[in-house]
Amino acid sequence: MPGTDKIWFITGCSTGFGRELSRLLLERGYKVAITARDPGSLAEFKPAAESGQALLLALDVTDPQQIRDAAASAERHFGRVDVLVNNAGIGYFAAVEESEDEEVRRMFEINVFGLANMTKALLPGMRSRRSGHIVNISSIGGLASFPAVGFYNATKFAVEGLSEALYKELQPLGVKVTIIEPSGFRTDWAGRSARESGIQIDDYAETAGANRANLRRISGNQAGDPVRAAEAIIKAVEDPDPPLRLLLGKAALKGARAKLELLARDFDRWEQTSVGADFPEA
Repeated sequence: MPGTDKIWFITGCSTGFGRELSRLLLERGYKVAITARDPGSLAEFKPAAESGQALLLALDVTDPQQIRDAAASAERHFGRVDVLVNNAGIGYFAAVEESEDEEVRRMFEINVFGLANMTKALLPGMRSRRSGHIVNISSIGGLASFPAVGFYNATKFAVEGLSEALYKELQPLGVKVTIIEPSGFRTDWAGRSARESGIQIDDYAETAGANRANLRRISGNQAGDPVRAAEAIIKAVEDPDPPLRLLLGKAALKGARAKLELLARDFDRWEQTSVGADFPEA
């Protein structure tokens, strides 16, 4: 198996992508630092930890000290970290006007600042070796926005912008960056992991309200298979020329193409207005 000498570090492994990715990596012979806020949720990985193949760590990505400690523990235990997967994240369902500041800020702390701080903790080692790979779990919602998840979209748009800048900064240094953009998968994202506002405004019933109800209704029955998603992530990391962006799921591909068409329509229609905003050429 190519590249099984790489050391992986994954956040948010109690459920979903993080858990399935950890399972698959261990099956394929990789060494993995597996993290979760509650290390008790990682009991199934104890045999791998006892053999030295896995390292189980308590990690709340909103706690800067835990981030530093977890990064240092992984580097000390394995000697280095080659692949960081920033998977920890949460959702929140509400129209923009309905959204509660405390919940929105909590989501930004996890989805954006936790990801950024975890990256900064492990980047020095990667830079010094001129080798490594940062994999950031975004969403099709990081490319296209939807009612009821406006602030969630905002966190994922932030991940996209940060990741693309990081890609350009690290490209000359031998460190790769890949953004994963899934559509609906059978994880716990739309289940207990996602909170929703207690405020519901009737005017949004047909937009945000309808989409919120649909997200709850299809939870556990989405088209996306987390195991196949994990396989796709490993395939991308093992590729010598990995993509900057990797869409996962038919709905993600459809949504991304629809967004491209929308952008092109507005850009083309307003081209003269755009160009006309510059000073006239001498």
